[in-house]
Amino acid sequence: MIALKHKDLLDAGVHLGHLPRKWHPNMAPFIFMERQGIHIIDLNKTLIQLQEATSALESIARAGKKVLFVATKKQAKGLVEQEAQRLGMPYMTERWLGGTLTNFITIRRLIKKITSVERMMKSTAYKNMAKKEQLMIARDKAKLERVLKGIVELTKPPGALFVVDINKEHIAVQEANKVGIPVFALTDTNSDPTLVDYPIPSNDDAARSIALLVKTIGSAIETGLAMRNQDKELEAAQKEAAASKTTRARKAEKIASTEDQAIKAAAPEKQAKVLKSVKLASTEKPVAQENQALKQATASQTKDTTATKVIDQAPTATDKATKQDITTSKATASVQAPKDANSSKGPEINLKEKTPTSEADSPKEQTDQA
Repeated sequence: MIALKHKDLLDAGVHLGHLPRKWHPNMAPFIFMERQGIHIIDLNKTLIQLQEATSALESIARAGKKVLFVATKKQAKGLVEQEAQRLGMPYMTERWLGGTLTNFITIRRLIKKITSVERMMKSTAYKNMAKKEQLMIARDKAKLERVLKGIVELTKPPGALFVVDINKEHIAVQEANKVGIPVFALTDTNSDPTLVDYPIPSNDDAARSIALLVKTIGSAIETGLAMRNQDKELEAAQKEAAASKTTRARKAEKIASTEDQAIKAAAPEKQAKVLKSVKLASTEKPVAQENQALKQATASQTKDTTATKVIDQAPTATDKATKQDITTSKATASVQAPKDANSSKGPEINLKEKTPTSEADSPKEQTDQA
């Protein structure tokens, strides 16, 4: 938004008013003094009122409402139209049609008539018409466009009205007050500021002052539109975040539901497995007990077999001892035999050692021989 100073307003001639004999008493609070036959406007009050108006217009534009520019003066017509086109706002610079705000439905019909005429002029039926009929249709279209070209895209009543010279545009101000639309206006010393909601005391006749103030108003609307775009972006981001959260929640719910379904589907299988395991455990317990009993029986049998082997090996040791005794006795007998033979020649007894034929001879035979 453009920040104006006193010098800018002085250079543009905003402080110059009308003759004292043309003044309006309600403008007395905004008049600084009378000098050289004209009233001088207090620029301090102008800056204060301008700041209030720009802040209000900024909020209106941020809310997405349209501001209708109205100026039919020659010196203000072109400036207002150019600024309104730059901002994309509706405007009326040729003539104010009575009922534009109070009877907006009829104005919309006229706008629709313009669009229908344009369609007809593009069709083949228009080309087949007589030249006179074509000229009449073209003239009607040009007349409507000249008056309504600035509000063709206005589909509903505007949110605010910006007027230059409320004395000239008194019909528009009356309609806006009747409908309840706030009015922002440049009020000179010959106008009544109580008729509008946001009066801006200034010179509404000089082109330079009008251009300066219209640009400041336009810059305020532009900042409001920029803030609206930022708000839209933030809303879109928040909506995307909310949508992503909802999608994540839905996915989580789907996953949970599928898991629950899988658990429910697998529950009978798990129950069957548990029952099988219980049955196997019940059958395995006696088998294990039988295996333990068998192990104990085999262990006892192995102990018995080892005991019998020891018992069987014991007589073999005694047999060895008896064998040793027999051999010693035989040796003594063979020693004593020749002595006896020499002493008494009797029959010779040839004692030969009879060894067992095999080591496998039984101990009974060995005892008999002894």
